[in-house]
Amino acid sequence: MVKRNLVCGMDIGTSHVRSIVGEINNDGTINIIGVGTSPSDGLKKGVIVDLDKTVDAITQAVEEAERMVGTTIPSAFLGIVGSQVGLVNNRGVVAVSAEDKEITEDDVERVLQAARVIALPPDREIIDVIPREFIVDGYDGIRDPVGMVGVRLEVDAMIITGMVTSIRNLVRCVERAGLEIDGMVLNSLANSEIALSRDEKELGTVLIDIGGGTTEVSVFQNGHIKDIAVLPVGGDYITNDIAVGLRTSIETAEKLKREHGVALPSMAAEGDSINLPMLAGKEPQTIKAQELAMIIEPRLVEMLQLAAQELNKMGFREPLPAGVVLTGGVSMMPGLVDLAEQIFDSSVRIAQPAYVGVKSPIYSTAVGIIHYVQHAHMFTPKEYRGGRVALPGIFNKVKSWFVEMFD
Repeated sequence: MVKRNLVCGMDIGTSHVRSIVGEINNDGTINIIGVGTSPSDGLKKGVIVDLDKTVDAITQAVEEAERMVGTTIPSAFLGIVGSQVGLVNNRGVVAVSAEDKEITEDDVERVLQAARVIALPPDREIIDVIPREFIVDGYDGIRDPVGMVGVRLEVDAMIITGMVTSIRNLVRCVERAGLEIDGMVLNSLANSEIALSRDEKELGTVLIDIGGGTTEVSVFQNGHIKDIAVLPVGGDYITNDIAVGLRTSIETAEKLKREHGVALPSMAAEGDSINLPMLAGKEPQTIKAQELAMIIEPRLVEMLQLAAQELNKMGFREPLPAGVVLTGGVSMMPGLVDLAEQIFDSSVRIAQPAYVGVKSPIYSTAVGIIHYVQHAHMFTPKEYRGGRVALPGIFNKVKSWFVEMFD
C-alpha cells in the first residue's frame, strides 16, 4: 500500500450526487483522476427527504469514481448548502505563549478555538471558523501572523453554523454508504475557489449558483465572503413549467430543456420546430422552438429577480465592481448571460473548472471542495487499497441489514 494525496469532494445536490477525486501533487497542482455522477431522488430543495434513495445515489457515484481511480475511497469532504447554515461574526483573543513572543501555529490554533466560544441555540452547531484578519498588538489587516513578534493575538473570524438535524441526516447518509467524513465545506466557499479570482474577491463580486432545487447567492468582498442567501428555486422549476405548459412528462421536459432550451425567445429561429414523443397513447406532436423559449424565459427572469431582491436585502443596491459570476447546471443555458446583464445592470460571466473531463459548471462545487481542502491544508495522505468489488444494490441492502442486526 502506498500513501497518496487523494482528496474526494462530494456534492450532494437536489438533482445529482457528484463525487470527484483529485490527487494533490508535491508542487501543489491538482489532477482530477476520478469522476462519479448519479441521479439524486432523495433530496428536495437541498434537504434530504429520503435517506435510502440518498444512500443509493451516494454509493453509485462513489463506486463510479472508484472504478476510474482503481482504489477504494474510504472518506470524503462534503459540501454544505447555504440554506442549512448561518454566518456569525466573532472575535478571539489570546496571549502569545512563547518566551521570545514569536507567534506560532499553536497560537493561531488557540485564538481560532477562542473564537469558537459563542452562545448557540440547541438546534445549531459550528461547522467551520474562517479567519478574516488577525490583529497583533493593535495592528490589524494581518493575513498570516505566524513568525511575527507580539504579546496579544486577536482574530476577527466568521463562524459558520449549521442546523443540527440537516447535518446529522447528511452525515448519516454518507456513513451508511460506507464512507468516513473528513470535513465539511460551505458550497459557496468551494465554488469561489474555482469561479472567482483573487481580484474579484477583493473588489467585490456576486456568485450565483443555480442548481436543480436551489439558487445560492453569495457576496464576496475584501477577500472573504460577506453574506449568503439561498432561494428555494432552481432548474427543476423550469422543467416542471415545460412539462405543464406542453403537457408532457418530466423526463421529456428535462430533455427538451437540456437540448433545445434558450433563455431568450429571440435566440430561437422562427422556423425551428421540435418533435415531442408520444405520451400516454397520444399522437406525437410538434412545437415551435420559440414556444419552448417563451416558457423558459419568465421562470429565469423570476429567479434572477429574486436573486437581485436578496442582494438588496443584504444592502448591496448598487452593482459590485467585479460584477456577477454564474455557475451551476442552469448557467449553461444559452442566452442566460445576456438576460442576467439586463436584470443586474452589471457585467456577467459563467465560471467553470479548467480541468479535462470536468469542464462544466455542474462540477464546480465538487472540484472547488478539493481546492478549498488543499488551500486550508485540511487533508492528510492516506493508504489506499485496490478497488472494492461492487455488489448489486439488493446485496448491499442485505449486507447493511446484517450489519445493523449484529452491530
